Amino acid sequence: MAGGQAAFTAETERFRRELLAHCYRMVGSAHDAEDLVQETYMRAWRSYRGFEGRASIRTWLYAIATNVCLTALRPGRVRVLPSGLAEAQDGPDRTPNRIGPEEVSWLEPLPDSWVAPQADDPAAVVVARESVRLALIAGLQRLPVRQRTILILRDVLAFSAAETAEILGTTVAAVKSGLQRARAQVRELEPDGVLEPTDQRTRALLDGYIAAFEHADTGLLKQVLRVDATLEATPFREWQAGRANCIGMLEAFVLGAPGEWRLFATAANGQPAAVVYRRDVGGVFQADGVVVLTPTAAGISRIVKFHDPALAAVFGFPATLGNPE
Repeated sequence: MAGGQAAFTAETERFRRELLAHCYRMVGSAHDAEDLVQETYMRAWRSYRGFEGRASIRTWLYAIATNVCLTALRPGRVRVLPSGLAEAQDGPDRTPNRIGPEEVSWLEPLPDSWVAPQADDPAAVVVARESVRLALIAGLQRLPVRQRTILILRDVLAFSAAETAEILGTTVAAVKSGLQRARAQVRELEPDGVLEPTDQRTRALLDGYIAAFEHADTGLLKQVLRVDATLEATPFREWQAGRANCIGMLEAFVLGAPGEWRLFATAANGQPAAVVYRRDVGGVFQADGVVVLTPTAAGISRIVKFHDPALAAVFGFPATLGNPE
């Protein structure tokens, strides 16, 4: 295909956000996904003049991105959440055990603002949200890499079996077999009745959680959590199942006094979220991480806290808030 940098940009730039979401589904890391998209565009530019148009430009870019991800994925290194490591702890009977990055690669949250479709198609927006939900991303990371890739290409991106086989350099029969096995392993990853971010009940649950945390109000927490809610936080091994255990853990090790925490609403992985700050001894609120909630009609079913101060900047928030007095 003839053309220079301007033509290349005009043809390819509109796919950047969806390619970022694709790479994130593949590797479970927002930062790694950014790097992989950059590598995808570098490779695409180098081969752009030789692109013959036998497939669409979108399919061509996805083929490059997929193979970039497959090359980058380290054998045996899987990004996980605490619930992927062990059974739930039976109540907050001991201090959570921090695990270092040399032992575990943790799943990372993805800001909605990075991948929100630039389109007026409501169906496309819903699919984009659902395909990056934390439960799905965590489930994808547990699949063998080839099965993960097939499932993403076929069920998320709706490529045909023939297109998927061509991208992966395999047969249609192998794609169909891999898809069947992958589907069997990722069924029922989400609880029933997950609310859309646009649902008024979603914002009410997020606001209730924020208020409960900022005021150290366990009674309000009880109101917004489902009875079977779960709580987990990276980089800690232990996690809780059941509302009473979740509240017990927060009360014993996290909440402290009213006014110790401040939370600001945001969105991650197509779900309600909040950037979290904690007051230090000098009265300055320091970034503490991001919490992502799974809202359902019966209340919040899952709390996942990513304890990493650097995430505030990723979500467009400052590292400190200063002294509010």
